[in-house]
Amino acid sequence: MGEKYIKHKYEPIIPSKNEWPVVKLARERKEFVKKVSELAEARILNLAENNPEILKEELETTLYREKLRIKQNPWVVDPDDEGSFWGEVKASLLQINTASGLSKTKKIQGYKAVLNRITSRYAEEIASNFKHTHYKFTRSVVTFGFSRLLNAARVKGFRSIFSNQYTLQDKIQIIGETDQLRDLATKGTVVMVPTHFSNLDSILIGWTISVLGLPPFIYGAGLNLFNISIFAYFMDSLGAYKVDRRKKNLLYLETLKTYSKEAIQFGCHSLFFPGGTRSRSGMIESKLKLGLLSTAIEAQRANYQNGLNDISGKIFIVPVTINYHFVLEAPSLIRDHLSITGQERYYKENDEFSNSYKISKFLLKFFTKGSDISVSIGRAMDVLGNYVDENGDSMDKKGRSINTRDYFISEGVVTVDQQREEEYTNMLGRRIVEEFHKINRVFSSHLVAFTAFEMIKASNRKLDLFDLIRLPEEDIVLSYEEFKKNCQMVMDRVYELKAKGQINVAPHLQNDLDEIIRHGLDNVGMYHAKRPLIQNEKGDIVTEDMSLLYFYHNRLTGYGLEKLF
Repeated sequence: MGEKYIKHKYEPIIPSKNEWPVVKLARERKEFVKKVSELAEARILNLAENNPEILKEELETTLYREKLRIKQNPWVVDPDDEGSFWGEVKASLLQINTASGLSKTKKIQGYKAVLNRITSRYAEEIASNFKHTHYKFTRSVVTFGFSRLLNAARVKGFRSIFSNQYTLQDKIQIIGETDQLRDLATKGTVVMVPTHFSNLDSILIGWTISVLGLPPFIYGAGLNLFNISIFAYFMDSLGAYKVDRRKKNLLYLETLKTYSKEAIQFGCHSLFFPGGTRSRSGMIESKLKLGLLSTAIEAQRANYQNGLNDISGKIFIVPVTINYHFVLEAPSLIRDHLSITGQERYYKENDEFSNSYKISKFLLKFFTKGSDISVSIGRAMDVLGNYVDENGDSMDKKGRSINTRDYFISEGVVTVDQQREEEYTNMLGRRIVEEFHKINRVFSSHLVAFTAFEMIKASNRKLDLFDLIRLPEEDIVLSYEEFKKNCQMVMDRVYELKAKGQINVAPHLQNDLDEIIRHGLDNVGMYHAKRPLIQNEKGDIVTEDMSLLYFYHNRLTGYGLEKLF
């Protein structure tokens, strides 16, 4: 029943930095950015069928959306010349559109020139600024800084901040298929796909990669992180490439996908959050953004086309779940979710993770409270969602060896088939969601929040979600004995699911039930101004914030546990 997790730091599996593809990519950054721009341009022209009217429409749509973004949703990280650049694009398009007697060929040439300027700008904006010296320094700072905070929290006295008594591995547990991940990273190219609940996820995964001794990964990190100075430094140093979720136009999306595909093909281990953004509801992602995911499939097919048929050309997909007792941004995330779901019935407020001061304050609270985080590494899969063995060979559901290359062959040769690859992407997305749920690790905080919310819902069956959340908190009181009985019922079912390999649990769930409940109540939303769940003076269970309780409850949705109530 006891579960092992990483308690030491692995030796790096690749001793020479010159062997790291990410270092080589950084060295060739200028040429790589140019290549991405040109390939993205070719993809867009192909989609536009080299028709000047279709191309014109895409360019004008991009211009309109970008001008709107600059006006309505500017960010600190945006370049100073945004206005002037798009003003020049507008002038160029106007000149082409108003010129008399231009042939179709001349119009295409004019539009191509504008397209090239835009894709070049996008590719430069997206591209990683990885520097090996900065990477090593940043990795040391993260490890040293977090460890000092941890020791200051747990070792009393002036000298505590210099103590080495506790390490980050005492606080952050790395569990799962770590040996397989390390092994496969020496054989082919790894694409890590984690769940996404907090802006801390990127640094946490970066630290995990370091502890496992893996080479640096390139990251698909939200551009919003670069608004915050401390995160901007860390993300740049760790090799993050920037993903701007505000940009929904075809030109940007194709440039982003091209960058990801070419980097994976280059052999760079890659990491992006397939949910696209943080989970607003607190639920494990059930529907993934398939754009970047499709680039792994494209890169695999391209490797086979280029004759890389051995293990070195294989791409491995590794799901990861990050398990927290609490999420700093939970109040704003759940309000965001409810405002989207309920439209005018709910009001959205500002993000609480908006500046370095708030992040620093959170870190201090986190390390002084003694709460835990775990990072669960799932079994590696190929790009079709088949598990792979220790040699990297793909296996079907019956454990028989299969050749992934065969799935890209038509009439004896590897071919491009967009419809086929779209279906493969959908298959892979579904498999990742399945794995997320299997390797999800139940914490005591998830258990108590789920049980309490379902009990409240069961007592108010005529109310919809929004009426339920608006119930006066002072009227919600759960008898401790009834609450305890229901916690046992949920936990029994969780252990049944665990026996079937459908979920995982934290070691502290093996304690006495009263201790589990106490631990859950102490940890769930521990630093929020209004606690989602507490025990009152009479010993009964009450809430100070129903929407937060709903957020933390949602971590255990998707397993059919609601049917117990």
